[in-house]
Amino acid sequence: MHFVKWQALGNDFVFVNGFKEKLEEVTKHTKEICDRHFGIGADGIIFVLPSDKADLKMRIFNSDGSEAEMCGNGIRAFAKWAHELGLVKEKRISVETGAGILYPEILDNGMVRVDMGCPHLDAKEIPAEGFGEGPIINQTLANEKNGKSYQVTCVSMGNPHCVIFVDDAEAVPVTEEGPNLETDPHFPKKTNVEFVEQLSPNHLRMRVWERGAGVTLACGTGTCATVAAAILNGRVSGGADVTLDGGQLHIEWDGNPKDHIFMTGPAEKVFEGDYLL
Repeated sequence: MHFVKWQALGNDFVFVNGFKEKLEEVTKHTKEICDRHFGIGADGIIFVLPSDKADLKMRIFNSDGSEAEMCGNGIRAFAKWAHELGLVKEKRISVETGAGILYPEILDNGMVRVDMGCPHLDAKEIPAEGFGEGPIINQTLANEKNGKSYQVTCVSMGNPHCVIFVDDAEAVPVTEEGPNLETDPHFPKKTNVEFVEQLSPNHLRMRVWERGAGVTLACGTGTCATVAAAILNGRVSGGADVTLDGGQLHIEWDGNPKDHIFMTGPAEKVFEGDYLL
């Protein structure tokens, strides 16, 4: 199997050309391929595939073997790789994902700006249970596993996110708190968890526990959800820069649930090679 390794703010992926490789043959080995000691090492595997709805289709599998709906960091790398392969000629393309059709655009400076679509705020769309109907903004969640209570704002960017604002993001034991919240019964499809500190009016610090992957250096959809949550809570207006463990993303949103969120950030190819299945 030929692969290309990409990273976007340290969120790293093994990319496989689905026009040439059989998806089912590769996904049987997802865990071993993503293993950082015995495999290539990655947060997930991303396939570029044909689509009858968009220019291309993207499918992503987490390092634990589960399939995710979307990946914000991954789609930036996806756009640059597809362009490099010659599968698309334009710098703005349409990509079919499990979260719908999204539109990444490669900018002249090499960054990628992605139209991430509208945030989903209704509890049923996230999905989240036990909060009542409508948006979940700064509501109390009592976690059964550790007995702690959290003030949460929930947003779906095609995948579920639980955003928690804290005084000091560095002090949060993410490896302890994250898995408890990921599997909390309030979230029937599990959830990604973001711990967020506000550094200034339009600058946030975010640490993330990703569903199916654990702690990662960055999460694009989580960053979008974080800024949306900050705006919904009156902390931010219009957008923000978000500092993650792997770097910084810029997110724009006007606060209208019917308007789209835009994410801008880098993506870089690391190496390529052949993996023996």
